[in-house]
Amino acid sequence: MKVLLLNRNRDFGLYHLPDNRYRRQEADRNALLLALLWNGPTMVQDLELDTLLRTMAGGDEFVWSVAQQAILRGFENDLDTVLYRQAVLGDCLRNPIVVRALYDLMTTIGEEVRRQWWSMSSAYPSSMLYGSVDLMEMSLKVLRKLRAVAEENTVGFESEGFKSLFAMVKAELSEEYLNRIKTHLQELKFRRGALLSAELDENNEGAHYMLRKARSKEPNWLERLLGKGPISYTFRLDPRDESGGRILSNMRSRGIARAARALAQSADHVLGFFKALRTELAFYVGCLNLYQQLSSIGMATCLPTPKETGERGYQLQGLYDVCLALTLNQRVVANSANAEGKRLVIITGANQGGKSTFLRSIGLAQLMMQCGMFVPAESFSAGLTPALFTHYRREEDASMKSGKFDEELARMSDIVEHLVPDSLLLFNESFAATNDREGSAIATEIVRALLEKRMKVLYVTHLYEFARGFFEGGDKDALFLRAERKPDGTRTFRLIEGEPLETSYGEDLYREVFSDSKGLRSEELSSTAR
Repeated sequence: MKVLLLNRNRDFGLYHLPDNRYRRQEADRNALLLALLWNGPTMVQDLELDTLLRTMAGGDEFVWSVAQQAILRGFENDLDTVLYRQAVLGDCLRNPIVVRALYDLMTTIGEEVRRQWWSMSSAYPSSMLYGSVDLMEMSLKVLRKLRAVAEENTVGFESEGFKSLFAMVKAELSEEYLNRIKTHLQELKFRRGALLSAELDENNEGAHYMLRKARSKEPNWLERLLGKGPISYTFRLDPRDESGGRILSNMRSRGIARAARALAQSADHVLGFFKALRTELAFYVGCLNLYQQLSSIGMATCLPTPKETGERGYQLQGLYDVCLALTLNQRVVANSANAEGKRLVIITGANQGGKSTFLRSIGLAQLMMQCGMFVPAESFSAGLTPALFTHYRREEDASMKSGKFDEELARMSDIVEHLVPDSLLLFNESFAATNDREGSAIATEIVRALLEKRMKVLYVTHLYEFARGFFEGGDKDALFLRAERKPDGTRTFRLIEGEPLETSYGEDLYREVFSDSKGLRSEELSSTAR
């Protein structure tokens, strides 16, 4: 039985570290991120992904782990998979109560299994058998509830994923089939004893022990009196015969061993289905948690329009930084832009004008789209990308063995080694650790090389010569955005199309710290800030 809510042809498998410790120990958590994606820890840090995951989890660590893996592994998905998940997500948004109830049901059976698992893994056939019977009886109740959900919600779900799941459940879990399972489980409790057959081998030792099906109905007293039973021999074991008791117990264990293994495998199969269903539902429960939180603060969401890998540019309306909205728990400024057909977007303008926030919103929206989620925007359209890289300015670190500029170049070198065509690169104040001329020259050479290799680049910068060089070059593949600033210095946190300016209006920030009353004339203050 396959779930197929995240992929059309296969179930979603989770990567694990020993003991699932990755949420409790930072080192193990980073190890998991690196196993998922070579730049996983860097991406989580630069895009503040933990804020998104925390809201999706809603306190459930399992939802956190599934959401994290689904997002970071989104680059594995093709267009068909993204659209497939969007359809399933649409069903979840229309039927949140049903989806949450199914997830809770799978979580409950999972907890019961953890308490019972020791008996199934026992080396003794009798313990394995009785443990498996108990687990199958619990599973039988869950299967009946699952079938009831499938029968009650045939009309309310429209996606291929849920339709296939419910159709499979109704087809394979008929009432007749479930009743037959119940009957077999009752027989395997051996309330009337176990009927075994065996043979003697050439050494007159017992061999070929086999469990036999007992009579479906015990004969009444008249049948026992008048009927002719099979030839049999009976003996009774003395209660004090411990050795004989061990021998009989061993014979019984050998007889039921095959049945115990078969039932344990069946139980494992059913429990594997429950685990897979819980895993895939966890992703959509995370989406529901996030949708509920964003709706409560009045922020828009939409199912994006993904395009094939290699499609250039973005079309976005009302895009905002979802992590900023979640952190502030209030509405935040959104931006719109038409970068259709563009491979390069250069973002300049006033300090603290929202440039880095916009860059992060693009990265988060790309990740969310690729894993099949809604995005924080009124509308969003972009091509899929096989990889996303972030190159953000780092604060001074006393543990660095070299200067900041060398560290930036080293990180860029690592990125180059992992580049594939049509990758998306987000640069935030990169190569600003040196002077403007050298930084501009290096940034220009790197960006031109990336564009020649079919990369998509978004670059936030204060390097005027770098930005001006591309602007004056008239590159049709480039879009230039600038953080808006009112004449009085007010930041609107909106980005507008516009040519790069030589100033970042540092004097506005200077005035927030110093004022004319401290003895500086306006023209001196302006000159100093520049």
